Amino acid sequence: MKPLHLLPCVGAIIALSVFTAMAGADGNAKLRAASPIYGVTIPEGYRQWELIAPAEEAAPLNELRAVLGNAAAIKAYRQGTLPFPDGTVLVKLAWKHVQSPEFESASVPGAATTVQVMVKDSKKYAATGGWGFGRFVDGKPADEAQHQTCFACHEAGVRGHDYVFTRYAP
Repeated sequence: MKPLHLLPCVGAIIALSVFTAMAGADGNAKLRAASPIYGVTIPEGYRQWELIAPAEEAAPLNELRAVLGNAAAIKAYRQGTLPFPDGTVLVKLAWKHVQSPEFESASVPGAATTVQVMVKDSKKYAATGGWGFGRFVDGKPADEAQHQTCFACHEAGVRGHDYVFTRYAP
């Protein structure tokens, strides 16, 4: 039996261990929810990644989008490497497309709609062309039904480009 004066220390160590496990290896106190089917999460620090390309999605979505990539993605795009190497991560940010209140001919991002993530791991996601998918609204993963549509759309549209729609905008 442990001496009573050590019990608070043991409790603190257990609490710290649980907090660290929930926060993730980077110490982020915010618990990251994973997408159903694939287990993909929103990557830490993705807003500092380089821009791969902007895009506009017409009706009915009417969105402005920006695709960002981690270092592996940027290197593959610049070198024209296909298939993309394992470790490639792409993040698509989407906002409602709205008229600029200051400049009549300009459009600006309105309300955020989704953050979409693709992670390349050819072994883990072998059944889906080597890619895992995540779609998040307000930081929470969309339901399983939405995630079941991801690969089918990419497979039908861009099988010959390693299932990736976005082209690099130098």
